[in-house]
Amino acid sequence: MTDQLPTITITYCPGCNWMFRSSWMCQELLHSFGEHIHGVTLVPSKHTPGIFEIHIDEQLVWNRKTDGGFPSATDLKQRVRDIIDPDRDLGHHDKK
Repeated sequence: MTDQLPTITITYCPGCNWMFRSSWMCQELLHSFGEHIHGVTLVPSKHTPGIFEIHIDEQLVWNRKTDGGFPSATDLKQRVRDIIDPDRDLGHHDKK
């Protein structure tokens, strides 16, 4: 990882009422990775109905359409960890 901290972006469809889900995931990520990321940005999509995507900088972490719905907190934290700090222990969020 470079000296610059990564930014996580959650792009969601406001017409699908996914703002609350997005803000909950934002809270979970900030709680777990707050010191290891620049921040989490929520982006309501004005052009792509049904979108729900999570990126770390330019790298896709989750896509609702290709990943089959929405991530659980555990799945999301594991994917984020695997990109920004693969050696980090997530405690109870890690699979045994």
